[in-house]
Amino acid sequence: MAIKTIFLDRDGVINKEVNYLHKIEDFEFIDGVFDACKYFKSLSYKIIVISNQSGISRGYYTKSDFQIITNWMVTQFNNNGINILDVFHCPHLPDSNCKCRKPKPGMLFAAQKKYNINMNKSWMIGDKEIDIIAANNASIDNTILVRSGHKINEKDSNAKFILDSITRAKNIVNN
Repeated sequence: MAIKTIFLDRDGVINKEVNYLHKIEDFEFIDGVFDACKYFKSLSYKIIVISNQSGISRGYYTKSDFQIITNWMVTQFNNNGINILDVFHCPHLPDSNCKCRKPKPGMLFAAQKKYNINMNKSWMIGDKEIDIIAANNASIDNTILVRSGHKINEKDSNAKFILDSITRAKNIVNN
């Protein structure tokens, strides 16, 4: 049976935006992210993180550094009663020809294949238009762009909803 998923970008959605975040001491959760995710869980959504991480290819940090901070983040969610089903990341540079770097939908398709996800019942919450484009390219029409990360051009966005932060998504996402 296919599952429904909330796909979350990491930087700017889960945590405050820090360029090339790779140290736990620099990781600061967005206010209300745990409450929002508990709400999604109460509606039987699974949560998957989808994140571009070009800092790996740029040599700013290693895959091991990324895994350490990811494991720490997932533990913080677990400590708040929230299971993160998986974390997908693209380590490639923006000009690479990979299929995984957003706005390409490769990470979303990989998650769909691994977990039998119903994309029509799933949501993408991101802080950049590339998150929305990737979702749309993966047949996810339920999209939220949050203002808690990068500056966005709201007038030209394809997002279904534009909100101040993930905390407001509780007013939008339903069964």
